[in-house]
Amino acid sequence: MHFSVSFRILGLLLMLFSTTMLTPLVFSILEDDHNVLGFLSALAITFFSGLLMWLPVRKASHDLQIRDGFLITSLFWTVLGLFGSLPLLLTDHLQLTVAGAIFESISGLTSSGGTVIVGLDNLPHSILIYRQLLQWLGGIGIIVVAVAVLPMLGIGGMQLYKAETPGPSKNSKLTPRITETAKVLFAVYLSLTVACATTYYLLGMSVFDAISHSFSTVALGGFSTHDASLGFFENDYILMAASFFMLVSGINFGLHYMMWHRRSLAVYAQDSETRFFLAAVGVCISITIAYLVWEEIHGHQEAVLHGVFQVISIITTTGYSTENLALWPVMLPIMAIFFSCMGGCVGSTTGGIKAMRLMLIYKQGIREMKQLVHPNAVIPLKVGRRRVEATIVSAVWSFFAVYTSTFIILMLMLMATGLDFLTSFSAVAAALNNLGMGIAGVTGDFGSISETAKVILCFGMLLGRLEIFTLLVLFTPAFWRR
Repeated sequence: MHFSVSFRILGLLLMLFSTTMLTPLVFSILEDDHNVLGFLSALAITFFSGLLMWLPVRKASHDLQIRDGFLITSLFWTVLGLFGSLPLLLTDHLQLTVAGAIFESISGLTSSGGTVIVGLDNLPHSILIYRQLLQWLGGIGIIVVAVAVLPMLGIGGMQLYKAETPGPSKNSKLTPRITETAKVLFAVYLSLTVACATTYYLLGMSVFDAISHSFSTVALGGFSTHDASLGFFENDYILMAASFFMLVSGINFGLHYMMWHRRSLAVYAQDSETRFFLAAVGVCISITIAYLVWEEIHGHQEAVLHGVFQVISIITTTGYSTENLALWPVMLPIMAIFFSCMGGCVGSTTGGIKAMRLMLIYKQGIREMKQLVHPNAVIPLKVGRRRVEATIVSAVWSFFAVYTSTFIILMLMLMATGLDFLTSFSAVAAALNNLGMGIAGVTGDFGSISETAKVILCFGMLLGRLEIFTLLVLFTPAFWRR
């Protein structure tokens, strides 16, 4: 590994990240909300920390290897999450503990959306826009890493896209094509954000709310500028627009680029993972609507509106809400949380296991049953017209096993802090799937849980965002051997 290059990149990232605080700083100056010193201090600390990290190794130049990719990817969200908490700690309007501020920052950057802050309606615009910016910047970082870096690191299932997305081919080192990939994906991401903000504005949101919510909608983060989330606006058309943009953002961004390049929607219909994802969403929506009508929770029209919105919000791990899910039959939010373990497609801003992996597990299960009936038959596992290598299937099953084990361990750790089973279960799902929304004791926010529980969930959010293996591999002795 080349630590000098890794730290040079991290230093540059920190200096670049410090500019994130310029926008809220301008808001603070214009509104005179007494947070200028807090944002200015956080900006200075972040910038000079990055500068001190970059200066000693500024001339380092080596090709990045796969292990460097693991290290940089993990440090990217961990270090930026820590420095991102500084404005939340240093501003006057928030009285957060260190663990609470770090939780809020990591929740934003990983696009989880869980919050420890209440009273959002009364906070100054500077703090609100900073939270939204964290999610938007985290979202584009997620896409670039998922499409350009993780396939090269061999994270099971993702390498299936190496021939179809604009990302680099699998190689032994990180190539300059990542720059090209980042530019293409950023263009798609920015275009979707502008389209979403414009739509929200035309449907009645203020300019500030429209831009703020477009940031968290396309990033599938779920942060809002109001405690009531999108339910604050009491506008059915806004919910429909949000449902559309959340669903679009749950699909591989490489496909969006291909659709634009070819000027054809057929790319979605031809993609196996997208079809699987949309089918799963359709099943969950149908069950939810039927149950809401059956239990007379809503009339037919409201059941369709809230059922579609809430299911898409949870499955895509966004975490927006329109009403208190504690009032729904407990089966529905639990079912939706299980579906959120899938998340969306590879190369999107969703969390969870990803539809590609679950599709491979499903196809492998069908294949094994056919093999039982025809023991001597040769039954290849295919995605579309391509045969899936056994190593990829093995990696997917390994990921699923580690994901399940991690979920259980984190849940037991939360229960050890005094939380009940349902709260612990939903809190771990909210963190590990980057969902940000739980039930029982964490229905509204995570402010009431202990500091220890917040730290555990911070680790869970990082694990979920970094596809678990990317972070856990740093704790293995083999990773550090020459």
